Amino acid sequence: MAQISKTVTSNASKEEKRESQIYENVFSEIETLELPLGTSLRSVYDDLPNAHKRFMEKLEARIRNHDREIEKLCNFHHQGFVDAITELLKVRSNAGKLKVQVTDTNRRLQDAGKEVINQSEEVIRCRVQQRNIATTVEKLQLCLPVLEMYSKVREQMKAKRYYSALKTMELLENTYLPQVYQYRFCQIMTENIPKLREQVKEISMSDLKDFLESIRKHSDKIGEMAMKQSQQQRTFNSIVKKQTNMSHERKLCIASGMVPDRMDETMLEQFQDDDEEYEEEVLTAQDLVDFSPVYRCLHIYTILGDRETFENYYRKQRRKQAGLVLQPQSNMHETVDGYRKYFNQIVGFFVVEDHILHATQGLVTRAFTDELWNMALSKIIAVLRTHSSYCTDPDLILELKNLIVVYADTLQGYGFPVNRLFDLLLEIRDQYNETLLKKWAIVFREIFESDNCSPIPVANEEEYRMIISRFPFHDLELEKQPFPKRFPVSQSVPEIYKEFKEFIYASLKFSESLHRSSTEIDDMLRKSTNLLLTRTLSGCLQSLIKKQHIGLTELVQIIINTTHLEQACKYLEDFITNITNVSPETVHTTRLYGLSTFKDARHAAEGEIYTKLNHKIDEFVQLADYEWTMTEPNGRASGYLMDLINFLRSTFQVFTHLPGKVAQTACMSACKHLSTSLMQLLLDTEVKQISMGAIQQFNLDVIQCELFASSEPVPGFQGDTLQLAFIDLRQLLDLFMVWDWSTYLADYGQATSKYLRVNPSTALILLEKMKETNKKNNIFSQFRKNDRDKQKLIETVVKQLRSLVNGMAQHT
Repeated sequence: MAQISKTVTSNASKEEKRESQIYENVFSEIETLELPLGTSLRSVYDDLPNAHKRFMEKLEARIRNHDREIEKLCNFHHQGFVDAITELLKVRSNAGKLKVQVTDTNRRLQDAGKEVINQSEEVIRCRVQQRNIATTVEKLQLCLPVLEMYSKVREQMKAKRYYSALKTMELLENTYLPQVYQYRFCQIMTENIPKLREQVKEISMSDLKDFLESIRKHSDKIGEMAMKQSQQQRTFNSIVKKQTNMSHERKLCIASGMVPDRMDETMLEQFQDDDEEYEEEVLTAQDLVDFSPVYRCLHIYTILGDRETFENYYRKQRRKQAGLVLQPQSNMHETVDGYRKYFNQIVGFFVVEDHILHATQGLVTRAFTDELWNMALSKIIAVLRTHSSYCTDPDLILELKNLIVVYADTLQGYGFPVNRLFDLLLEIRDQYNETLLKKWAIVFREIFESDNCSPIPVANEEEYRMIISRFPFHDLELEKQPFPKRFPVSQSVPEIYKEFKEFIYASLKFSESLHRSSTEIDDMLRKSTNLLLTRTLSGCLQSLIKKQHIGLTELVQIIINTTHLEQACKYLEDFITNITNVSPETVHTTRLYGLSTFKDARHAAEGEIYTKLNHKIDEFVQLADYEWTMTEPNGRASGYLMDLINFLRSTFQVFTHLPGKVAQTACMSACKHLSTSLMQLLLDTEVKQISMGAIQQFNLDVIQCELFASSEPVPGFQGDTLQLAFIDLRQLLDLFMVWDWSTYLADYGQATSKYLRVNPSTALILLEKMKETNKKNNIFSQFRKNDRDKQKLIETVVKQLRSLVNGMAQHT
């Protein structure tokens, strides 16, 4: 228990010490710290029970303790305090005096320094003003260049010197404004500079649009001047070449001892016109268009760092303009002016692009111009191919060719490839040749229509030489004949020969300036001439030959004409050779197809002669009026036949100028046709009866035909060749007139048969007709023994002939 009590007492003592230590710490903090005391007081109340009462007790005790210490301290220093008070009382009187003196001194000093103070204040004020003025001047000296530069920018903008204005703005922005950036007006300038730049961009872009519109309007004139310059160069070269050739020809004339003729006035006038044209002033693209806007705009956008945008815009607009330029008018093909305007615009467009390419760096590139050109070239070729196909006038096509050549030479001079244009010209050349062929077809038809198809009469030497100069006709026999005399050809021959030379010249006009070799030009001329021969002239001849009004005399003249035209082809070849200076012995030289052309025409004329001759024979034969039942012949040949023979004689006399084979063939054909026609008269199904008297009359007509054949109407037949045309009729008539049926039947099928040319079916038809005649004419023949025997013989022969005919049919 005691132990417990002791423990409790000990614990209480410890608790009391701890509490005293806490209060001691709190009082120390209160004494040493000013404020706040909340934290210290809160620790007292929070940590101890019944803290307020005990804290107040402790606090009262602490205060009493400090009061005792203060009292002790005052008691210790009391005597010193009393002594100090005594000293202060002694000094108080002197301090009053001193105060009065100081106050008086201060007043007098204040009165004396008042003027100095005023002057000092004035000096201070002036010094401040001087300092402010110096500062202001210094700052103004910094601001004046800025203001001057900004004013300069405004003046340059007003004067439209935008490139200089941008340079000034750049200098102002990078050099001057940073020195005075703190001022408000500089901030305003800084804000205005981007606006000014944007304004410059807008103005320069507007100028560029005006420039694009200007070159769009002037492209036609620019192209015209460029093509004119190229044409003048070509003209000048042509003049030099012509003058050189004429000088060479003059020297040759003098060397050969000939007096040179006076120079052709037309040639001189052409030279003068060409010289005048060459001397005319030609304006360039720079003379017609001011390119400064595009230069300015390019520099401006370059300075502004937006060059790529400018380049893209320019190229885009030029592509659009190229599309407009390449769009032709719908009626462009009607006149050469339409083509010329089209070419001028295109040339003007590319001349401008070439100038921009060389005058600027990178605005347009060679790749860009090549792209535009390739696009344009394809479009141009398609347009020309389409519109040229509408042209039917060779003169217009020739002018178009000349325009294309000048156009190609012009652009080639600016570095653009034009080979495809010359390839197109080869296509147009084919069309040109087609139009020439059509034109000359009309010319040939007019020549043939105006030709009288009779030999050309010549009254004197002058007329003779004139015709010889127009056509290479050489006939020694004709030269020896006295005047008046006749050329064997008609008027159409020299005219056709002249037209061939005109055609070759016309074809040559197109082939010139195509940058082709002499061999190629020679080949072109020969091929086009061959087309004129084989298609145009041949077609006109064939058409002429087939016309109804062309008679035998005209056909004979046509054959004679074609023979001489064929011979003249050699001179046409020489004519082409003289033009091209290409030897005809060259391996690849094309020959003229005159032989085949005129041979075909002659064959057609010969065939038409044979046809018309046979038709005329048919007309005469249709006049035949035989009395097939006559008992006795008239004793003379039929009138129609004699007229026919007289006609044939006069006709064959005209054939004397024809080649021998032609006349012989015509004569043989006529005789064969006459023989066939006469045979058809005998075998005509409408003729039911034929008497022996009729056969005898028919025989008289055949005899006249044989006499005609033996009279050699056309020279050149050997022996009785022409008489063989009537051999079928002769053997048939002999068979019936001699009544030699036994020989015919016995020798039938043998090569030595006397009646080899008599066909059993022909003999059967004719015999049956005679049989019918005998039945009707001899009513009482059955009462006469001879007539009965003859009738039986006829029936027997008919049976045998039918047997032969049936045998032939079975064998066939």
